[in-house]
Amino acid sequence: MSELIRVGTTYIPVVNVERSAEWYVNKLGAKLNYQDQDKAILDLANQSVFLVKSKENQTSNFVDVYDEERFSLTFEVNGLDALERTHKDFIDKEIYVGEIENRGHAGRNFVFSDLDGNKFDVWSELSPSFKEKFFISK
Repeated sequence: MSELIRVGTTYIPVVNVERSAEWYVNKLGAKLNYQDQDKAILDLANQSVFLVKSKENQTSNFVDVYDEERFSLTFEVNGLDALERTHKDFIDKEIYVGEIENRGHAGRNFVFSDLDGNKFDVWSELSPSFKEKFFISK
């Protein structure tokens, strides 16, 4: 049995650290903990996120076997109402967002992108272990 407990840090490639850090703070509500010319360290969605200065056209995305560019990170919200509010909020903040999708499993999702084209997913279902640990009910 593995003793891995949680994912502590996610690294996201960005071209302009200062501009990207400002975007994550203003658009997603991240908390900026540290910034220098090469990186910014943020608190976002109960995780540490490092924005790392990278070469242009670098993203955390990947291409699946069907040649579709995919995201590597899914954020969770607590229910469909929260997903719809988040979707509207992101549109109001002029964040690039896709449509709310039914992917044939529990809940609904939508995809959004940051300034550098890093794609992220938002899912309407909180994981049961997170709900239990933080005493969250619907």
